[in-house]
Amino acid sequence: MDKLKVRLAAMNFLEFAVWGAYLTCMGNYLGVAGLGNEISWFYAIQGIVSIFMPTLMGIVADRYIQPQKLLGLCHLVAGAAMLCCWWMGLSAGFGNELPNKSAFIAMYTVSVAFFMPTIALANTSAFTILKNNGLDTVKDFPPIRVLGTVGFIATMWFVNCAVWEDGTFAFTLADNPHKFQYTYMQFFVSGLLSFVLCAYCFTLPECKLDRKEQTTSLVESLGLNAFKLFRQPRMALFFIFSALLGMCLQVTNGYAGPFITSFKGDPAFVDTFAANNATLLTSLSQISEALCILMIPFFLKRYGIKIVMLMSMFAWVFRFGFFGVGNPAMPGVLLFVLSCIVYGVAFDFFNVSGGIFVDQECEPSVKASAQGLFMMMTNGLGATIGTLAAGEIVNKYCSWQGGYLLGDWQTCWFIFAGFALVVGIAFALLFHPEKKQ
Repeated sequence: MDKLKVRLAAMNFLEFAVWGAYLTCMGNYLGVAGLGNEISWFYAIQGIVSIFMPTLMGIVADRYIQPQKLLGLCHLVAGAAMLCCWWMGLSAGFGNELPNKSAFIAMYTVSVAFFMPTIALANTSAFTILKNNGLDTVKDFPPIRVLGTVGFIATMWFVNCAVWEDGTFAFTLADNPHKFQYTYMQFFVSGLLSFVLCAYCFTLPECKLDRKEQTTSLVESLGLNAFKLFRQPRMALFFIFSALLGMCLQVTNGYAGPFITSFKGDPAFVDTFAANNATLLTSLSQISEALCILMIPFFLKRYGIKIVMLMSMFAWVFRFGFFGVGNPAMPGVLLFVLSCIVYGVAFDFFNVSGGIFVDQECEPSVKASAQGLFMMMTNGLGATIGTLAAGEIVNKYCSWQGGYLLGDWQTCWFIFAGFALVVGIAFALLFHPEKKQ
């Protein structure tokens, strides 16, 4: 059984390593490639495809293709499209704008469209395999899932330090324009790992399909019956606030890297460690995320669901605020570190505790659909609107100059912090989970 857990942990490690290779550092390359003003769209695409692709792939996995095999097939397509992005960057050359930006965006969209469903498919495969072997998913899955965060961090560190220059490969923390975090090589790493995971998935134990005839309607199959939860004022408020808080989710993924790197355009900060290793610094956020998952049961038991979610909302205020007042030199860099530390609370305390709240409040017949609705409101609708709005704000106050996104970053971060503060106060005043109908 321990061997089985190790195999599933390896699957999760590769699953999130694929994502970590480019998610937090892609913005630096887009600026160099002439797509700096479109950064928000690259992150919004993830939200747009999350609205429908996980549901469609879920139906296929339930009825036609075993989930672990579908996981591999999705990674095959996602990896191929990501390698196409790498090839277009390679053809343009280091430091040059992409000649065919539309084709690059199209290939990136295909890759993301087939990657986003794999997160749910990886969970489904792991749960099914554990149950088939008589293991307890509540006890045995969390340590397996933590390896996913470790994989995400590992490729962040790799891309931050790896350099490919003049046909040679090396690792360095020093400034170098050929470091993977500034180049198309991050897409090569992601695409290659997708291919590795594709092959690995076909070696996993079978997750046999239940081919019993079902009488569910199309509405039920697509999970649309969960929308009836909006008839309950308490649940309607919860999902509305989920979307509002979801607007914060991808802001720092898209702009933390270009923001920290932008200090290299200031002679006073050009040689600082943080300005030259933005991806490495922001990986502290994922470390904090992994640790905060373990804290949630204690805080939920002691303070209840509303306080835990409020802690998340106000943690976003500090996440953005610390970026607004910090800088890469001492002691300002400590504020960047604090921003990364509170990210764990900001991300986990709402996403995980929100999922628990949905599970507790919904009747069994719509639990799965309600979880899908929660993810759609946060990572789909909310994240898409929030990322595009953040892009408009950043483009208004900042512009690309000499390869760096320079401008009034402080105003941008304070606007984001102010939004999170207003959402938190409104949630405290309006949302009352203890009141039952």
